[in-house]
Amino acid sequence: MSDADTPRESKLLPDAIHKVVKPGTALLRLETTHTRQGILDGAWWPRSRDIGAELPGLISALTEHLGPVTRVGLDTAAWEELPTRLIVDDRVVHIDSFPVGDDTVLITRGDRDHFSLLVVPPDATPDAARAAMARAVRADNVSQADQILIDTGTGRAHPI
Repeated sequence: MSDADTPRESKLLPDAIHKVVKPGTALLRLETTHTRQGILDGAWWPRSRDIGAELPGLISALTEHLGPVTRVGLDTAAWEELPTRLIVDDRVVHIDSFPVGDDTVLITRGDRDHFSLLVVPPDATPDAARAAMARAVRADNVSQADQILIDTGTGRAHPI
């Protein structure tokens, strides 16, 4: 059986997660059910705190899977120089800043369709990031983002 014939286990991130990834490359997992019963809809592991380098890759990846993204909500204290809008793939994406901590990013598609993604800290180890991202996309997940990060060793014990 060749490597191409070997089935991949769907709960794990690709092996490429262990390779060096440049800022702007979106490492993203989305919940694959349509019920959206969990608190989180997915997870994002940015490789830096430079939102200008990181956000376009995330928005492009989300647009491919979810359709056009119109707004992104972030904590201004968690990112370097947060702009009010970005142009990604010839579309204007508005950026809202909220003092909610850096554990989530809120994505808006259309007027009322919101997605909440866990933000794994850029300095997380690959194994800790993989564990946090896998837990965030579980359909039965009822844990808050900060608790997932604490439980997987990727977060802090106290909020910012």
